[in-house]
Amino acid sequence: MRSLVLRANPLAQLSVGLFSLLASFWVDSLPVALTALGAYVLAAAVLLPGWRYPLVCLAFTSIAALTIVYSTWRLGGRDLEVAATAGLRIVVLAWPGSVMAGYVDPSRLADYLAQTVRLPARLIAALAAALQRFTGFGLAWQQLERVRRVRGFGAGRNPWSNGRHAANMSFALLVQAMRGATATSIAMDARGFATASGRTWALPAPWTRLDAAGLVVAAALGAVPVIARLAT
Repeated sequence: MRSLVLRANPLAQLSVGLFSLLASFWVDSLPVALTALGAYVLAAAVLLPGWRYPLVCLAFTSIAALTIVYSTWRLGGRDLEVAATAGLRIVVLAWPGSVMAGYVDPSRLADYLAQTVRLPARLIAALAAALQRFTGFGLAWQQLERVRRVRGFGAGRNPWSNGRHAANMSFALLVQAMRGATATSIAMDARGFATASGRTWALPAPWTRLDAAGLVVAAALGAVPVIARLAT
Protein backbone atom coordinates (compact mmCIF):
# COMPACT_ATOMS: atom_id res chain seq x y z
CA MET A 1 0.00 0.00 0.00
CA ARG A 2 2.86 2.37 0.77
CA SER A 3 4.16 2.15 -2.79
CA LEU A 4 0.82 3.28 -4.21
CA VAL A 5 1.67 6.89 -3.40
CA LEU A 6 4.72 6.68 -5.65
CA ARG A 7 2.70 5.08 -8.45
CA ALA A 8 -0.03 7.73 -8.48
CA ASN A 9 0.29 10.45 -11.08
CA PRO A 10 1.76 13.81 -10.02
CA LEU A 11 -1.55 15.67 -10.31
CA ALA A 12 -3.16 13.29 -7.83
CA GLN A 13 -0.16 13.67 -5.53
CA LEU A 14 -0.22 17.46 -5.64
CA SER A 15 -3.99 17.52 -5.06
CA VAL A 16 -3.21 16.64 -1.44
CA GLY A 17 -1.53 20.01 -1.02
CA LEU A 18 -4.35 21.82 -2.81
CA PHE A 19 -7.04 20.31 -0.60
CA SER A 20 -4.98 20.94 2.54
CA LEU A 21 -4.72 24.60 1.50
CA LEU A 22 -8.50 24.80 1.19
CA ALA A 23 -8.95 22.90 4.44
CA SER A 24 -6.82 25.38 6.37
CA PHE A 25 -9.51 28.05 5.93
CA TRP A 26 -11.80 25.95 8.13
CA VAL A 27 -9.27 25.59 10.95
CA ASP A 28 -10.57 28.18 13.42
CA SER A 29 -10.32 26.39 16.76
CA LEU A 30 -7.88 24.12 18.55
CA PRO A 31 -10.06 20.95 18.40
CA VAL A 32 -10.56 21.37 14.65
CA ALA A 33 -6.83 21.96 14.14
CA LEU A 34 -5.87 18.88 16.15
CA THR A 35 -8.44 16.76 14.31
CA ALA A 36 -7.18 17.87 10.90
CA LEU A 37 -3.54 17.38 11.83
CA GLY A 38 -4.32 13.96 13.31
CA ALA A 39 -6.00 12.89 10.08
CA TYR A 40 -2.96 13.85 8.02
CA VAL A 41 -0.58 12.17 10.46
CA LEU A 42 -2.64 8.97 10.31
CA ALA A 43 -2.72 9.07 6.51
CA ALA A 44 1.05 9.62 6.42
CA ALA A 45 1.64 6.66 8.75
CA VAL A 46 -0.49 4.36 6.60
CA LEU A 47 0.31 5.51 3.06
CA LEU A 48 3.78 7.03 2.89
CA PRO A 49 6.77 4.79 2.13
CA GLY A 50 8.90 6.23 4.93
CA TRP A 51 8.92 8.64 7.85
CA ARG A 52 12.29 10.37 7.53
CA TYR A 53 11.36 12.81 4.77
CA PRO A 54 7.91 13.69 6.22
CA LEU A 55 9.54 14.42 9.59
CA VAL A 56 12.07 16.73 7.93
CA CYS A 57 9.22 18.58 6.20
CA LEU A 58 7.34 18.73 9.50
CA ALA A 59 10.38 20.20 11.25
CA PHE A 60 10.74 23.02 8.71
CA THR A 61 7.00 23.65 8.74
CA SER A 62 7.02 23.74 12.52
CA ILE A 63 9.65 26.50 12.47
CA ALA A 64 7.27 28.69 10.48
CA ALA A 65 4.38 27.65 12.71
CA LEU A 66 6.29 28.58 15.88
CA THR A 67 6.94 32.08 14.56
CA ILE A 68 3.21 32.45 13.96
CA VAL A 69 2.45 31.10 17.44
CA TYR A 70 4.82 33.58 19.07
CA SER A 71 3.68 36.60 17.10
CA THR A 72 -0.01 35.74 17.59
CA TRP A 73 0.49 35.16 21.32
CA ARG A 74 2.53 38.31 21.86
CA LEU A 75 0.50 40.66 19.66
CA GLY A 76 -2.93 39.04 19.85
CA GLY A 77 -3.82 39.35 23.50
CA ARG A 78 -1.56 36.57 24.82
CA ASP A 79 -4.24 33.93 24.24
CA LEU A 80 -2.34 30.63 24.04
CA GLU A 81 -5.22 28.68 22.45
CA VAL A 82 -5.63 31.21 19.66
CA ALA A 83 -1.88 31.24 19.06
CA ALA A 84 -1.67 27.43 18.98
CA THR A 85 -4.59 27.30 16.54
CA ALA A 86 -2.86 29.76 14.22
CA GLY A 87 0.33 27.73 14.30
CA LEU A 88 -1.43 24.43 13.63
CA ARG A 89 -3.31 26.07 10.75
CA ILE A 90 0.07 26.75 9.12
CA VAL A 91 1.08 23.11 9.62
CA VAL A 92 -2.17 21.87 8.06
CA LEU A 93 -1.72 24.30 5.18
CA ALA A 94 1.93 23.60 4.33
CA TRP A 95 2.98 20.19 5.62
CA PRO A 96 0.92 17.82 3.41
CA GLY A 97 1.75 19.68 0.22
CA SER A 98 5.47 19.90 0.99
CA VAL A 99 5.60 16.17 1.72
CA MET A 100 3.82 15.16 -1.48
CA ALA A 101 5.91 17.54 -3.58
CA GLY A 102 8.97 15.51 -2.63
CA TYR A 103 7.52 12.41 -4.30
CA VAL A 104 6.72 14.15 -7.59
CA ASP A 105 8.80 13.18 -10.62
CA PRO A 106 9.42 16.34 -12.71
CA SER A 107 9.28 14.46 -16.02
CA ARG A 108 5.96 12.79 -15.18
CA LEU A 109 4.59 16.09 -13.91
CA ALA A 110 5.42 17.73 -17.24
CA ASP A 111 3.74 14.90 -19.15
CA TYR A 112 0.53 15.23 -17.15
CA LEU A 113 0.46 19.03 -17.23
CA ALA A 114 0.84 19.03 -21.00
CA GLN A 115 -1.41 16.09 -21.89
CA THR A 116 -4.06 16.21 -19.17
CA VAL A 117 -4.28 19.88 -18.21
CA ARG A 118 -3.38 20.96 -21.78
CA LEU A 119 -0.94 23.68 -20.77
CA PRO A 120 1.33 25.19 -23.48
CA ALA A 121 4.13 22.85 -24.52
CA ARG A 122 6.87 25.51 -24.39
CA LEU A 123 5.94 26.48 -20.85
CA ILE A 124 5.88 22.86 -19.70
CA ALA A 125 9.20 22.01 -21.37
CA ALA A 126 10.86 24.96 -19.64
CA LEU A 127 9.25 24.01 -16.32
CA ALA A 128 10.44 20.41 -16.62
CA ALA A 129 13.99 21.55 -17.38
CA ALA A 130 13.98 23.92 -14.40
CA LEU A 131 12.66 21.25 -12.04
CA GLN A 132 15.27 18.79 -13.26
CA ARG A 133 17.98 21.33 -12.51
CA PHE A 134 16.49 22.05 -9.09
CA THR A 135 16.38 18.38 -8.09
CA GLY A 136 20.09 18.09 -8.98
CA PHE A 137 21.17 20.75 -6.49
CA GLY A 138 21.67 18.20 -3.72
CA LEU A 139 24.06 16.10 -5.79
CA ALA A 140 25.86 19.23 -7.00
CA TRP A 141 26.33 20.39 -3.39
CA GLN A 142 27.85 17.03 -2.43
CA GLN A 143 30.23 17.12 -5.38
CA LEU A 144 31.36 20.66 -4.60
CA GLU A 145 31.89 19.76 -0.96
CA ARG A 146 34.05 16.76 -1.90
CA VAL A 147 36.15 18.89 -4.24
CA ARG A 148 36.72 21.55 -1.57
CA ARG A 149 37.57 18.89 1.01
CA VAL A 150 40.18 17.36 -1.31
CA ARG A 151 41.71 20.81 -1.80
CA GLY A 152 41.83 21.35 1.95
CA PHE A 153 38.98 23.86 2.21
CA GLY A 154 36.50 21.71 4.12
CA ALA A 155 34.38 22.88 7.04
CA GLY A 156 36.07 23.02 10.43
CA ARG A 157 34.91 23.22 14.02
CA ASN A 158 35.06 27.00 14.19
CA PRO A 159 31.55 28.49 13.72
CA TRP A 160 33.05 31.45 11.82
CA SER A 161 34.86 29.15 9.39
CA ASN A 162 31.69 27.08 8.98
CA GLY A 163 29.79 30.23 8.04
CA ARG A 164 32.42 31.18 5.47
CA HIS A 165 32.38 27.62 4.14
CA ALA A 166 28.60 27.71 3.69
CA ALA A 167 28.80 31.10 1.94
CA ASN A 168 31.52 29.89 -0.43
CA MET A 169 29.60 26.71 -1.17
CA SER A 170 26.42 28.68 -1.89
CA PHE A 171 28.27 30.98 -4.28
CA ALA A 172 29.87 28.01 -6.06
CA LEU A 173 26.48 26.33 -6.35
CA LEU A 174 25.01 29.54 -7.80
CA VAL A 175 27.77 29.73 -10.41
CA GLN A 176 27.29 26.08 -11.35
CA ALA A 177 23.52 26.56 -11.60
CA MET A 178 23.95 29.54 -13.93
CA ARG A 179 26.35 27.57 -16.13
CA GLY A 180 23.95 24.63 -16.20
CA ALA A 181 21.03 26.89 -17.06
CA THR A 182 22.97 28.39 -19.96
CA ALA A 183 23.90 24.96 -21.31
CA THR A 184 20.32 23.74 -20.93
CA SER A 185 18.86 26.75 -22.75
CA ILE A 186 21.32 26.35 -25.65
CA ALA A 187 20.53 22.63 -25.91
CA MET A 188 16.77 23.26 -25.87
CA ASP A 189 17.06 25.97 -28.50
CA ALA A 190 19.16 23.67 -30.71
CA ARG A 191 16.41 21.04 -30.49
CA GLY A 192 13.72 23.44 -31.64
CA PHE A 193 11.94 24.11 -28.35
CA ALA A 194 11.63 27.80 -29.17
CA THR A 195 9.97 27.54 -32.57
CA ALA A 196 8.10 24.22 -32.61
CA SER A 197 4.34 24.66 -33.02
CA GLY A 198 3.32 21.06 -32.37
CA ARG A 199 4.94 18.70 -29.91
CA THR A 200 4.71 15.01 -29.14
CA TRP A 201 5.42 13.41 -25.78
CA ALA A 202 7.48 10.29 -25.17
CA LEU A 203 5.21 8.76 -22.53
CA PRO A 204 1.41 8.73 -22.21
CA ALA A 205 -0.36 10.34 -19.27
CA PRO A 206 -3.33 8.13 -18.43
CA TRP A 207 -5.71 8.71 -15.53
CA THR A 208 -6.15 5.38 -13.73
CA ARG A 209 -8.35 4.14 -10.92
CA LEU A 210 -5.43 4.57 -8.54
CA ASP A 211 -5.25 8.26 -9.47
CA ALA A 212 -8.98 8.66 -8.93
CA ALA A 213 -8.67 6.95 -5.55
CA GLY A 214 -5.81 9.28 -4.61
CA LEU A 215 -7.93 12.28 -5.53
CA VAL A 216 -10.76 10.95 -3.36
CA VAL A 217 -8.40 10.42 -0.42
CA ALA A 218 -7.01 13.97 -0.82
CA ALA A 219 -10.53 15.40 -0.89
CA ALA A 220 -11.54 13.32 2.14
CA LEU A 221 -8.56 14.57 4.13
CA GLY A 222 -9.38 18.12 3.12
CA ALA A 223 -12.96 17.61 4.28
CA VAL A 224 -11.91 16.54 7.79
CA PRO A 225 -11.64 20.08 9.26
CA VAL A 226 -14.88 21.06 7.54
CA ILE A 227 -16.72 18.17 9.16
CA ALA A 228 -15.00 18.80 12.49
CA ARG A 229 -15.98 22.47 12.45
CA LEU A 230 -19.60 21.70 11.60
CA ALA A 231 -19.71 19.08 14.34
CA THR A 232 -18.48 21.45 17.06
